[in-house]
This record gives sequence, structure tokens and C-alpha cells, in this order.
Amino acid sequence: MIYVFKTNVENKSEVAALAPCFNQLIAVGQWSFDLEDCDHILRVETSVEKVESIVGLLLREGFECEELEDYVPE
Repeated sequence: MIYVFKTNVENKSEVAALAPCFNQLIAVGQWSFDLEDCDHILRVETSVEKVESIVGLLLREGFECEELEDYVPE
């Protein structure tokens, strides 16, 4: 399953700081940020239900995060 989130993660250094947490949380799957998108999209591909954990992780780290259930890339 692919999950898509709108975030306020703005640059590569913020992604690098979050990487260890995401690598641990998404041990089975992949994740990536699209910082060029106006919504700073986070895509997570995993077979495990992780929506609440992903949102919680970003909130704990001081970022905003909202799942976009009907997201269609431009």
C-alpha cells in the first residue's frame, strides 16, 4: 500500500535528520519526500499499517503532517 502525506518538511537537512527514525519505523518498505511539490509530499510504501505512527513521528519532531487519501500527482 502507498500512503501520501502533506508535510512542512522543507529541505534535505530536515529529511536527513528524520531519516534514522523513518528507517526504523518503515523497516519493511520505502519512504521518500518530494520537496519540489508545494505540499512537501511524503510517500510511504509498506505492507504494514503505519499511518498513525508516521503522523505521530512527524508531530513529535515538530513538523506538520496530514494524510492525503485522494492525492493525484500533477
